[in-house]
Amino acid sequence: MESSVRTPAVASGTVWSHNYTLNDLVTPYAVDPAAAARLETGSGWTRRWTAVWRASRAEVVCSVQDLACFPALVSAPVRGFTWRARQRHRPGLQYMLATGRMHGFESLAERRLLLALDFLNGVNEVLSQPFRLRFTALGGCEDHIPDFLVLLPGTAVLVDVRPGHLIADEDLVKFAAAERAAAAAGWWYLVVTGWRRHVATGLDALSARRRPMTDRLGLHRELLELVAEHPWRFGELTDATSLPAVARAHAVHLLWHRRLAVDLAQPLGDASWVYPAGRP
Repeated sequence: MESSVRTPAVASGTVWSHNYTLNDLVTPYAVDPAAAARLETGSGWTRRWTAVWRASRAEVVCSVQDLACFPALVSAPVRGFTWRARQRHRPGLQYMLATGRMHGFESLAERRLLLALDFLNGVNEVLSQPFRLRFTALGGCEDHIPDFLVLLPGTAVLVDVRPGHLIADEDLVKFAAAERAAAAAGWWYLVVTGWRRHVATGLDALSARRRPMTDRLGLHRELLELVAEHPWRFGELTDATSLPAVARAHAVHLLWHRRLAVDLAQPLGDASWVYPAGRP
């Protein structure tokens, strides 16, 4: 069966699955300037603000000006992950292919972020609850523990996860302080308050086939050769192979591993257009 349309129109706001960034997926959030103005950032603030890490079962304190120099890979979460009856949040452990190990999360919103990070190209390591930031604001000294530190080649991203409707006034100053500390270290800072439409469900569907798969039937080659000719709708693409029922799982696997591409900003289903990775 051939695809009914060879050159589908590309919508504005498209998010290609093979080369997206986190900023493409999350709901935009900007640190409140009024909250940032409440921070004490006079001369020498990077020496007065500190980060408390946990390493070798002991606390290690470094100034914010030395934050990027700390050997983060030897650290452990500064706050433990606890489970108890009737608690409102949902902590747990999430396996990441990118790192080959389990990572702690404190809510389902954080779990969604870990899944997106696993799909993000180039992630070297993800550290949960990496350090306790101690900073000074107009009301005195305060503490904040960012949710994740994501290590990328040559840089890092400090991330806080908070659904938009749960952000309280005290969070605004903490986010502003985390952004200022990340900038001093040469890192990016991101607050994840939500996701663009269809992104969370699309990534969840693709993750079902992220584990290694054996391709004894040669379906990867069939799928890649078909898409190399022209874009296909997902259902038509798998129907055009020698074993459509089996090809569906392999097509999802190739999408997760960036050998095929879809628009994550659109619902993922049989009508989704599938492209060669890098040439949509």
